[in-house]
Amino acid sequence: MTPPGLSRRERQIMDVLHRRGHATAAEITADLDDAPTNTTVRTLLRILGRKGHVRFERDGKAYVYSAAADREEAGTSMMGHVVRTFFGGSPASAMAALLGSERDSLTEAQLDRLEQLIAEARRRSR
Repeated sequence: MTPPGLSRRERQIMDVLHRRGHATAAEITADLDDAPTNTTVRTLLRILGRKGHVRFERDGKAYVYSAAADREEAGTSMMGHVVRTFFGGSPASAMAALLGSERDSLTEAQLDRLEQLIAEARRRSR
């Protein structure tokens, strides 16, 4: 799934859906800071549905919404988009930018995890 751009509100709605698993428009509205109207949230949910980010089911009179992809899958897709767009498709350049911008030093556990991922990538590329 290639991620089309999401507005700030659309990202907030997706955050609610990933956190809750599923929710009605009223529940999403209640969870948003400085919430827009329920009508606006329903409109944004329809837009997110057209973009392929949201699924819905009818439950009596209400629609219950859920994310079309789990948070990890959506994050992986978005990172791929960022790497292609800003780093010329180079994961190494993206990683260098991430590590270079790190304000706090990485923990030993984080460094170990990065080493493990690099070793796995090396095995796959042979």
